[in-house]
Order: sequence, then structure tokens, then C-alpha cells
Amino acid sequence: MNSNRHKTGIFSFLILMLVGSASLAAQSITLERAVLLISPSVPAPMHETAPQVFVEEVARRTGITLKTVSNWPKTNTVCVAFVLSGDQVLQGVRVPVNTSKDQPELMPEGFRVVEETTPKGTTLWIIGADARGILFGAGWVLRKLNMDKNRLELSVPADIATAPDYPIRGHQLGYRSTANSYDAWSVAQFDQYIRELAIFGTNAIEGIPFHEAEKPSSHFKLPASEMRIKMSEICQKYDLDYWVWTPATINLTDSIKRKAELDLHEAFYRSCPRLDHIFVPGGDPGDNHPKVVMPFLNDLQTRLIKYHPKAKIWLSLQGFTVEQIDYFYSYLAKQKPDWLAGVVHGPGSPSLAETRYRLPKQYQLRQYPDITHNIRCEYPVERWDQAYALTLGREATNPRPYFFAKTQANSAPFTDGFVSYSDGCHDDVNKVIWSQRGWRSDADVHELLTDYGRFFYGPKLDEAAANGIAALEQNWQGPLAENGGVETTFAFWKKLEADNPALATNWRWQLCLLRANYDTYTRRRLLYEQSLEKKANFILVNANAIGPETAMNQALDIVNQPDKSPISPELKSKIETLCADLFASIGLQTSVAKYKAKGYERGCVLDFVDYPLNNRWWLADEFIKIRSLKTTGEQVTRLREISTWENPGKGSFYDDVSNISKGPRIKTISDDATDIAWWKDGLSRARLSSQTFQRSPALSYENLDPGARYSLRVVGFGEALLRVDGQRLEPMIYNREADTVKEWIIPLSATQDGRISVTFDQPEESHLNWRQNSRISDIWLLKEKVNE
Repeated sequence: MNSNRHKTGIFSFLILMLVGSASLAAQSITLERAVLLISPSVPAPMHETAPQVFVEEVARRTGITLKTVSNWPKTNTVCVAFVLSGDQVLQGVRVPVNTSKDQPELMPEGFRVVEETTPKGTTLWIIGADARGILFGAGWVLRKLNMDKNRLELSVPADIATAPDYPIRGHQLGYRSTANSYDAWSVAQFDQYIRELAIFGTNAIEGIPFHEAEKPSSHFKLPASEMRIKMSEICQKYDLDYWVWTPATINLTDSIKRKAELDLHEAFYRSCPRLDHIFVPGGDPGDNHPKVVMPFLNDLQTRLIKYHPKAKIWLSLQGFTVEQIDYFYSYLAKQKPDWLAGVVHGPGSPSLAETRYRLPKQYQLRQYPDITHNIRCEYPVERWDQAYALTLGREATNPRPYFFAKTQANSAPFTDGFVSYSDGCHDDVNKVIWSQRGWRSDADVHELLTDYGRFFYGPKLDEAAANGIAALEQNWQGPLAENGGVETTFAFWKKLEADNPALATNWRWQLCLLRANYDTYTRRRLLYEQSLEKKANFILVNANAIGPETAMNQALDIVNQPDKSPISPELKSKIETLCADLFASIGLQTSVAKYKAKGYERGCVLDFVDYPLNNRWWLADEFIKIRSLKTTGEQVTRLREISTWENPGKGSFYDDVSNISKGPRIKTISDDATDIAWWKDGLSRARLSSQTFQRSPALSYENLDPGARYSLRVVGFGEALLRVDGQRLEPMIYNREADTVKEWIIPLSATQDGRISVTFDQPEESHLNWRQNSRISDIWLLKEKVNE
């Protein structure tokens, strides 16, 4: 664990809060006429990169072009001086000394920013422990500066000394066809984005070479083989570690394929100006046994250090069986390979606690957190409303700052840091949170969001942006129909948009506006379309009186009204406009047909913006089946079943298992939140309740009638191994096909106290693909009076 680093973080926070000596101004510093001076001891390329970043980012926001000088200015002016902590003087001027016991600016990547005012002028010192410390110190100043047209002011007390809590703080930027935006980027866009990540404390970038990256994309600005070298050059420019994620997807026992793979790697190593880490996942993809993986990695390292002597090899245990995991640790104990840097923990790996416990201390442990997905992922949105899951899907714009701050706080102490999994810029806020909390583990989330707003939107919007982003996260909390805050968030962002037209082309701004509009449109549709289905059900329940054909026709006319008279068409139009703007600004592919996204699961929110939020597609298909029934009575019976699906009558209960709006008795959270059956590219016509499910839900029922008989009915797929109050029950009806019924009679002895608990044993299905695992979507507890 990293207790020492945590102490450093606490110390950094205390230093930040201190006001310096009388010679240090507590007032704002005006930098409009400042000049930059760089110590000759700052090594290349940071000697050129740090002032370039500072000058360009200031000019972009203020129109002011600061000058870099080679000597101290003779006039009484403000100077921004970049020096190393080992410098005692800069051209005859003493570098301020931190007299405190601990000096974070002497630690790797640490820095001190301090203002010093003398009769000769004011100097803002950026004192770095090393080249990265210079860059991160400059980044701190840029985040805190108030920059707008012809204004450049540092209003916070300039006296901070800090070093990172965790040495690895990175993000994967995969230039491959499956990304929802990166594959459309130019070299300049990658350069700017990597720079901005560095300004917020990122020190590592991970690329994806070879097999995954070689799949063509119509959006590529450069061939993947060229772009991965350009990314290496960008990392060299900013002195960031360049990692590559490269699975061994071939059969490593095939000597010919193995040699070809090694040669492929070596050619890449040779061509990279900078390469620091090779990460080979054990699985997802890849299915080789570690007995062949470890020698392969050893051979990789032999070739790697020929060109990059300090570069390191990493392995994840993703997808390994218990036997394979034991083999790996046995190998470490016996061989003690010094060529292995450490283990990467990703989805499908053994727990972080177990990994850190079993991993010898000489090996590092890096996390590989999935910060890019919302469902079917490592960190799903808990109890996500079904309407969002069916429309926003897996890769929507997803600022989750408070959730990920807590997540990182729980996991980081086991690790030496992280390189996140990201498939697009839609998770930009999450990257900033992880990078900054990796720097200081107790950093205040609201402060980080104000820094984000100040730097990317301007000083007048720092608080507003922080609050607006936090509100977007809250939009996803709880049942959508009950979340009136969604409309408030929309009104907030709508006013911000009206008041700040200059930000219309800012892609981060566009992402927030898209979410605010999309969330509101989805909520309005949900309320509207669900109300129509209730009206249709009232028609269907009276099918015996008006005739089944008339009832079905009238019901369809009602539930199909959204197709003819959609609600809030102005919001739909705005969403379309924002999606077009985002494709133009950042290459975000929100549609397969319109923007050539790789697949519907890859952030295609535009393709699902009008996906039905009532069961009109399912009803239309069911009515076709009902019309084929032989008798009117059979038709009426089936229509009554449909119309009372969610309303089984007085004293009975219904739960839509993974719909938080309709599952009040569900006590469990699915391992994958609202787990959607990804059928027909997300455009399934199945009943909505059957598209979200759990494997083995638990329910609690209260206030049951002790004098009544109850039966329990389940709709799902595969097995449903029921227990009531811990006792396994035998079914009366047991169909395993999709969307068919299973039914049990509840013993009277179980309901005598007016309550029961319902659980389901998990069947052994490890041999099946997860899509074929058993699932439960609907549960009824049906009351029937006991015969006297």
C-alpha cells in the first residue's frame, strides 16, 4: 500500500492552505505583461515544452502572447521563472528555499509554486523536482489562472508545494476502429488532448498497436501504424510515459506465429522514439496459459531493452483460471523474474486485495479501471433507470465525478496507480478526476470541477460548471420518472448556453449540453409514453365488452401516438444538432448510419433517441399472435393477461426485476446494474421488462395475508432455482425458453407471519457464454384465498 504517498498528499494539502511570509503577496497577481524565464538546467525537451504550453494556453484564452526572455527583465515587471529544485540561483537571483521539514518539490514529479515580491519586481517561481515537476507546476498555475479576453490573473495565494500520491496516472487513448471518437482524430488533436491531460496531472498515455489497431476505420486521418509512432513522439514532447496495450491473441505454442509476433514487436520498438511500458493482458482478449505467456514476455523484454533500456513489461491476470493464477504466482516465487515490472488489475482479474497480498513486494500493481462505460462493465451505474439504459446505453457522455472519487479512494491504496480504459472523449471529466485524485488522494471533488470549468470554460463559469456537471451526475440517480431534478438541470444548462454563445464550438461544452437535452427528452418521453400504455391497457382489459379486434386496434392507435405526435420535438432537433456539432468538433460518432460508428453499442445515442419507452413494438407483435388464436375467448384471456401484466390485482404484487421504477421489493443490485440483453443491436422488439434482468435476484415481501394462499410466478430464461425463507421449492410449471413462465405454490407455513423472503440459487453455468446464462426479468406474488 501507499501510506507514505498518502502522507505526502496530506502534507501537500497543508502547504496549499498556508499563507507565506510577509514577503509573499496574498493578493492577486496580474500577469498580462509577464515574461517567462527558463533555467538552463531544465532539460530538453521540457526546456522548450513548458514555456510553449504556458504561452499557447494563455494566448488561446486571452489573446495575450507572453514573451520568453533569456535574461531577467530590467524593468519592474512580473516574471514567471521555471527552475529545478536543485537550482540555487537563476542568473544571480536566489531561488526561494522551502524551509519546512518536508519538501514535496524534491520528490519525483513534485513542484513548488511561490510568489516573491521585491523592490525589483514580482516573480512567480515554478520550481520542479524534475522535468515533469516543471510541467505539472505550470499546469497548476494554468488551472488556477483567471483567463479571459485581455485578462490574466492569479487570484489564489501562490504558495503551494506538492508531489503525487501515486506514481502512475494515465489513460488509454486507443486509435482503433472501435473507439467512438479517437479514430477520427488528427495528430494535432491528440497532441492538444494529451497536453490538457498533462495539465491536470496525467503522466502516462497508453496506445493500442498491432492487431486491434490495424482494423481499418473510415475515420482514420493516418494509418494506425503511423499514428502510434506519432503518439510516442507526443509523449516524448511532454515527458509522459508511453504504454502500449498489446494482447497475445495468437497461439504461443505455434513457433512460427510466435516468432512473427516477436518480430512485429521488435519492429515497433525500433521505430518508437519513446516507449516505457508493454502491457500484455492475460485475457480479454487472449487465452494462452501463463506457462507459455511468461517465456514470451521474457523474450519481448529482451528485444524491448535493445531500443529502450529502461522500458518494462507488465501482465494482467484477466481471464486466468484458478490453476493458471496459482501457476503464475508459483513462477514468480521460483524464477523471481527481474524483467517483469508488475501486474495490471483489470475487469475479470482476482480482487485487488488478493492480488496485492499474493504479489511479491518487488512487483508493482497497476489498476486498469474502466471509466468509459455505463453498463456491462466494471463500474456500472447502480440502479440505472431502464429508460437511460435503453437509450443512452454503454458509451454516452458520462461525467461521474463523485462516484469515481469514491471508487478510486477504495481501490487506490492497494496500487501504485492506474492507466484507465477509455474508448472516447465522452469520459473526459472522469479522466480529470482520476488524474487529480491520483495526485492527491483527498482532493476536493468540487474544487477539481471548478478548476475544470475555469480552465475549459472560463473564470466566470468555474462554479457554474462545477455545479452543472455534478447535476448531470445526479440526473442518473434513482427512478427517472421521479427525478424532477432533470428538468432543473436542463434549465440550468439552457441558461448557461444562452448566456455564453462563445462556447458553442467548445466540444466539452457540447457534451454537457447534449446530456442535459437528452436526459430531459428521455424523461419527457418516458412520462408521455408510459401514460399512453396505461390508457391502452384500460382498453384491453375491456376487450370482452368491445371485442378483441376493436380493443387491439384502439390500443395500438393510443400507444403509437409518439410516432405521429412526438413530445418536445424541439429537444429532438437540438440533440440532432449537438450530435452534428460533436462529429464536426471531435469526431464523436453518435450514429452508425449518419456518422459511421463502428457499432450500435459504441456511443450511438442518436440511433436510440426515439427507442420506444412503452411496449408498442411488443404489443404489435403480440396482437399478431392473438389474432391467430382459435376462439374469441382465448383472445380475450390473453389480452387480459397483457393488460394486467403490471397490475395483478388487490393483494398481489409485481416486480420488474431491474427497473428501479417498477421493482420496489427487489433488494439486490445486478452485478451489471441494469443488465440489458443486447439483442438485435439494441433494437429489440421484446417486452421492455424482459430486456433488463438479474441472474439471481432477492426480494422481500411484507404485510401478506396469513389466511391466503400465494403462488409465485417468474418470467425469464433458463433456470430459476427458487428458495422461500431459505427453503428450496419444487415448481408446478417450469419452462426454460425465453419469456416463458415458471410457477410455484408458496407453503402456508411460510406466509403465516405475514412476510417472506425470496431468493434464487445461482445455477452452475460457467461453461456458457454470459449471453446464454439464466436470467429473471419479471416476478409476481399472486394472492388466492384459501378454500374454507
